[in-house]
Order: sequence, then structure tokens, then C-alpha cells
Amino acid sequence: GKFPHFTSVPQVRTEAYMHEALDEAGVEVHWDAGVERVESREDGVHVETADGREWETPYLVGADGGGSTVRSEIGAEFEGDQSENSFIIADVDEVEDEDDRLPLERLFHYDDPRVGGRNVMLVPFTGGWRLDIQCIEGDDPDELCTEENMREFTGAVMGEQYADSVSWVSSYKFLQVMADRFVDERRRVLLAGEAAHLLAPFGARGMNSCVADADEAASAIAVAYRARTDAVARDEVELYAARREKAAQFNLEAAGQALEYLQGDNPATVLRKEAAASLADHFEPAGEYLDDAPYGPHDSPPIVSTGNY
Repeated sequence: GKFPHFTSVPQVRTEAYMHEALDEAGVEVHWDAGVERVESREDGVHVETADGREWETPYLVGADGGGSTVRSEIGAEFEGDQSENSFIIADVDEVEDEDDRLPLERLFHYDDPRVGGRNVMLVPFTGGWRLDIQCIEGDDPDELCTEENMREFTGAVMGEQYADSVSWVSSYKFLQVMADRFVDERRRVLLAGEAAHLLAPFGARGMNSCVADADEAASAIAVAYRARTDAVARDEVELYAARREKAAQFNLEAAGQALEYLQGDNPATVLRKEAAASLADHFEPAGEYLDDAPYGPHDSPPIVSTGNY
């Protein structure tokens, strides 16, 4: 087809593209100016930032990440859970000799015996690979992240030619949370992106839903700003909240299904995976199920007007 089945772009490159787009649009970015105080009023929002400046604006989009000050300032709170298992994630540089390189394909290994029966995901990106290893019960993530262990893991999964190519490694747990409300009481502040929700990455719903939030927030503010009455303006902001809260809940559940599939001990799920594995060599749909299930359902959220997220 016209587009590849998937693309994997490092976050630093995505951010660079966004900075270029902002420059082209004439948007001014103030660095080292984190939000310290937000006061929502009937006629607008007062904001104080770390560089000592104060701002007045009719509307404010809080897109300041998982530790959002804006969310805290409007009294909204995260609700949800944390994943049970830790995950090890590493960036692996591509080797110089083209004859030694792995084929450019996304791979998911279930209970890989080469790494002690852990699940492994391998995804290529420009200049290297992303290696993701799911910890099992009893694992010490810090110990697994040591240079010696990562060299052993990488060599086992990718081949000895990659064993010394690990450029970065870390461990993490997923949060599955969303804010208890996406707008303030006066309908002047809108939460978007990871300030509003944090998802497990399965199904690529995290950043994609953040982009949808931003699009919806911009549209809502454009309508509210031009509204002839306060009631119409409030209704538009409330519509944003209704749509994006519904979408976030759907995305949380979808990502949660994938997370449960990977780390859960549900007997039916375990049996289904084992049956599919035994049939995969002879029955193509079984292989497709094993390949697709870790990424969650493909359905779109209800009442969403922006894309599929």
C-alpha cells in the first residue's frame, strides 16, 4: 500500500518536527518557563510562570504532561491503576556491517527462552532498534538494567553483533489513569494530552490521543472565543470535555485489554495463547492473533470527531 504497516519515530525527532511547525506558524515558544500558578476567572485565566512573567488569556490549554501543574491548580486529580509488571526498555544502535543487520521488521516473542521466558518486543527505527523486555515475577528491574545483563539480553535476542550496541536503557511501569475532569469549573481551562490521561502504549493510543485532544481543544476554544453568549461558550468547552473524557476512557480500556493480555494470568487467555501458538505454523489466523493481540483492539472511541483516537 501507500503507507507502511507501522512507523517508529523517536520522540526527539517528533519534537523536532513539532518545533519546526511552530516556527513556520509564527508561534513563540518560551523555554524554562514552567507554569507555577493558574487562576481561573469568569472572564479568563491568569497564569504565572517560572521565569517571573504573568499572563492573561481568555482560555488555557493545560498540556504540561503527567505531572501537570495546571491539572493540580484547577483541582483535578488522576484516577486509575499502575501496571503490575515492570518493563525494561533499551535503544540499540544499528551495526555498521550491512550483512550483519537484522531484517527491518517488528517482532514480538512470547515467553522467549533466550531471556528466561520473558516477553520481548523488538521494533526498528532510523539508526537502530527499540528493545522492550517484560519483567516476570521476582525480577529486580535495576539489576536487569546493568550493562552486563543488557549485553547478555541483546546478544541473545538480536545476535552477538548487537551485544555492545546498547546506547540507553531504563525501566518503567505503565500508569493507566485519567483526570477526574478535563475542564475547570469556569470552563476556561482545558486539559489535554498526558496532563489529562496516561496510557499503556499498546495500540499506539498515547500520543495519537494527545494529538486528538489538542485538535479538539483548539476547535472548542475557537468556537467559544467567537461565541456571542457566555452560555454558548461554556457549552462548547463542556462538549470538549464530554468527547475527550469519553475517548480517554475508551482508550484506557483498550490499552488495558492489551496490558492484561500480556501480564495477566487469566486461564482462558493463557489457554488461547497456547492454542494459537500450537496452530500458528499451519493456520494463518492463529498467527495473526498472536501478532495482533499485544496491541489491543482496533476500534475507535464513540462520539469522537477527530480521527480514530
